[in-house]
Amino acid sequence: MAQKGIHHAIVAVESVDRAFRWIGAAGNANPDGTPIQEDSIFWIASVTKLHIAATIFKLIERGSIDLTSPIATYLTPSLISGIYRLDGVDHTEGITVQHLLGHTSGPSDYFDESPGEEPSLIDRVLERDQAWTLEDILRIVREDLTPHFPPQSLDTKHQKIHYSDTNYQLLIAIIEAVTGQPLHQVFEAVLYTPLGLTQTLHPDTVAEPSPQPATVWAEEQALDIPLAMTGFRDLNSTADDLLTFMRALVRGELFDAPATLDLMMGSWNSFPVSLNPAPSRPTWPIQYGLGMMRMAIPRIFSPLRPIPPVVGHTGVSGSWLFYSPPLDLLLAGTVDQLAASAVPFRFLPRLLGTLAAAAR
Repeated sequence: MAQKGIHHAIVAVESVDRAFRWIGAAGNANPDGTPIQEDSIFWIASVTKLHIAATIFKLIERGSIDLTSPIATYLTPSLISGIYRLDGVDHTEGITVQHLLGHTSGPSDYFDESPGEEPSLIDRVLERDQAWTLEDILRIVREDLTPHFPPQSLDTKHQKIHYSDTNYQLLIAIIEAVTGQPLHQVFEAVLYTPLGLTQTLHPDTVAEPSPQPATVWAEEQALDIPLAMTGFRDLNSTADDLLTFMRALVRGELFDAPATLDLMMGSWNSFPVSLNPAPSRPTWPIQYGLGMMRMAIPRIFSPLRPIPPVVGHTGVSGSWLFYSPPLDLLLAGTVDQLAASAVPFRFLPRLLGTLAAAAR
């Protein structure tokens, strides 16, 4: 809460066996002064990628999707043709489901990359709320932006990665194409009902009045962007629901076979080093598997107090959901501030160091 621009925070720590549990909340949920609560609903942003990836792997187990198949197997040429054009060559046919899950496909990010001097989509949204479709996203990628690198062989041991929301919009399209259902209905059947997630939902699928999520901020601007929130396809949830979801995921209870979770965490690629002190996207030493981040702080940065590694995900609003295997602890939270997306990467190592010291 001490950082400039943070109006509220939720922090949750729970052991996988539920023997220990602590959730704290501080600040105001909304500009009207309503206090944030431990059970307040908030926008989880890209933590949703864990839910998307888990659903993809459920469909892989059912035989509806093949991990190494080209995305053209599931999406029509009219939709995806030309979206991976680099140096005059369209690489779209070489992009697989695995490339999308691991951010190794190299596409531009429709969300925060911009063509030349033009504002990015997020910059435009902060000026005026607007809606968009998948077709709009792919038009931006196809016509205005350039991929960062061509698709790499799936057999390459250490691959380039570029974090891009475009990848996960395409994964959503694949989920909807193979099931014939909208994403929220697939999530209901695959995640919400089996796990008892009663407070997790997409912002545009509320059938009756429900508590409003905590306000998301962009520096000192309180965001009221319902159209954009629909376009992002990200979830609202609570700390408790996030912990429940993550417990089921890391225990392998979501999947039919233990090998499925091993696939998500079977190989890790490192993000590039960044000199930006407040990066808006993951950088080294963060790594990415298939739908999951790993944060393992090198021992050289904390030689006297090793920081236990965690796996999970963060979001652009300073949201996070992680599991620490050495401590067997789940960690969730948010600060709901777009200007503080790097907070989890600075706060969690301190928290983990404290928890590790207490466990010794």
